[in-house]
Amino acid sequence: MYQASCLCGAVKLELRGAITSIIHCHCSLCRKSSGTAYATNGFVSRDELKVIAGEEHIRHYAFKPGRLRHFCGICASPLYSSNQDNPEKLRLRLGILDSDIAERPMSHNYVTSKANWEDLDADLPRYEGKEPGRK
Repeated sequence: MYQASCLCGAVKLELRGAITSIIHCHCSLCRKSSGTAYATNGFVSRDELKVIAGEEHIRHYAFKPGRLRHFCGICASPLYSSNQDNPEKLRLRLGILDSDIAERPMSHNYVTSKANWEDLDADLPRYEGKEPGRK
């Protein structure tokens, strides 16, 4: 079982099943909705994802007919997306997970749409916290 929450903690979710088909999506829609270089998403069964707090704060935006992006109405954290063509599945934004997961991403998708500054093979330094010298 996995626990998840939005940035402000108003919305809390519990996943009682597996996460499948995890991808890093570089399409322009995912970049814009996440505000980052890509969004990491995985499919979950709708009946295995439970809202345990804050359901009244969940809002949605129809970015295409029949396709909704669900987010916290307080802090605007993206939570999951739904598609009327596949109503039994939700695409969970894995950045909201509070639990470690066993599953791993399988691919980078829409890499031809990736941000021009994103270098998938970058050999950048790695730090446990902030980079040295940052205040």
